[in-house]
Amino acid sequence: MPAKSPPINEAATDPPDGALGAMPTTTSASYAARSAALTAFDRFASAVTRGAGSPTAFCAALLTVLAWGVTGPLFGFSEKWQLVINTGTTIVTFLMVFLIQQSQNKDSVALHLKLNELLAANKNASNRMIGIEDLDEQDLREVAALYVRLAERAKVAGNRKEPHSIDEEGLPALPARAGEPLTAK
Repeated sequence: MPAKSPPINEAATDPPDGALGAMPTTTSASYAARSAALTAFDRFASAVTRGAGSPTAFCAALLTVLAWGVTGPLFGFSEKWQLVINTGTTIVTFLMVFLIQQSQNKDSVALHLKLNELLAANKNASNRMIGIEDLDEQDLREVAALYVRLAERAKVAGNRKEPHSIDEEGLPALPARAGEPLTAK
């Protein structure tokens, strides 16, 4: 019978209740918690980004630009005529940045959760790698350097397939999360 997992301490990593739009960490169980406003915005953002990436949306944008260009002689290529396209594209771009970022955040969290599951399920993988996306850039560079050393070991091994884990290279102590030891595996 597998050992029971310790409870996840969410208090240190989750946004406060009601923090609208706050993105919980990928290691947080509360990511599944529902906020009606966040859920509605998520659905809206997903629909808009899917639609904006469609051939229909591209053709509509292209036709808009062509129509604007064709009307140039009618308006004498005036500053107001130029201001129309500049203002329109600026507003659309500004709003799309936030919608695309919401969709990207959700996709990133889903990808991290899938990778965490693969790491947790593979007995040769180091469970210490789960949730490393929360480390700062310097810590991530140190982890990357350890993988460079593992790659060198794999070259030396040649055609012999040997499983290697970052644990063999002496992964530095990762910052502790609430309720976890520094070097938990």
